[in-house]
Amino acid sequence: MKFFKPLPLPNQVSAALLLLRVIAGLAFMYHGFGKIQQPFCWMGPEAGVPSILQALAAISEFVGGFAWILGLLTPLASIGLACTMLVATFFHIAILHHPFVDAHGGGGSYEIALLYFCISILLLLTGPGRFSLDSVIFKKSK
Repeated sequence: MKFFKPLPLPNQVSAALLLLRVIAGLAFMYHGFGKIQQPFCWMGPEAGVPSILQALAAISEFVGGFAWILGLLTPLASIGLACTMLVATFFHIAILHHPFVDAHGGGGSYEIALLYFCISILLLLTGPGRFSLDSVIFKKSK
């Protein structure tokens, strides 16, 4: 259970992590909502991505986003989201040949996927902070 115990961070840092978790979590839930409606085929038949991987991505985005908002099982959610965003970044770079930033609009980029990957790594390494369910559930007993 030590894996889920948040680091003892100052209140200011915990407040910033709470804000980041809520905003990024809402964004992931929004992006994952349509996917979770049809988890095994949200990419369409021409995507060539196995159904199980599509389902894992849908679950990781929707459920992982909700977990971030609550600060519940944050490291586990962060691993799932980091893997999903790493694959998304690779897909944009290697398959679609998108640039880092789409300066002209409408062509796609890997900027957002990479940013979400970095947020996932940050929350994996720091934990959710004091203002989280992880902090309540996994606090050190005296």
